[in-house]
Amino acid sequence: MTSNTVVRLPTKVADSEKITINLGFVDLGHIDLLVAESFYANRTDFIRTAIRNQLAAHGHALKQAVARKLLVLGLQHFSAADLEAARASGQKLQIRVLGLASFGHDVTPELALAAIESITVLGALQASSAVKTALAGRIH
Repeated sequence: MTSNTVVRLPTKVADSEKITINLGFVDLGHIDLLVAESFYANRTDFIRTAIRNQLAAHGHALKQAVARKLLVLGLQHFSAADLEAARASGQKLQIRVLGLASFGHDVTPELALAAIESITVLGALQASSAVKTALAGRIH
C-alpha cells in the first residue's frame, strides 16, 4: 500500500548555539590534563562548567542588568498573527530578548517592518534571511 500523503514534522528549535574560541596552548593543555584525570568528560564539559560558574559568580549583576534593560529571558516567538495584532493596535514592538527571539516562517519582511520598531537580542535571532535583511537597520 502506498500513500501520496506527505506528513510535515514540526521543526525543532535548536537549544544551543555553537561558538568558536581561541585558547593558548598551555590553557588547552591544562584542560586536556583535567579531562585525562577524569575531572571532566571532555573539553566541552570543562568549558560549559567554567562558563556556568562565571555566570553564577556574576548572577546578581546579571539580574540587575536584565531588569534595567527590560529584557525578556528565554524564548520569545513571533508569528504572523502576533505581528498582525501589534500592527492593528497601532503600536510598533520594541523587542528585547536575552536568549532566543524567533520569527515564524509566515512572517513576511513587509509585516515585520510594519510591526517592529527595534530588536535587541542578546543570544540568538532566528528569522528568514529576508526578514533579517528587512530589519537590519532596526537590529541592535
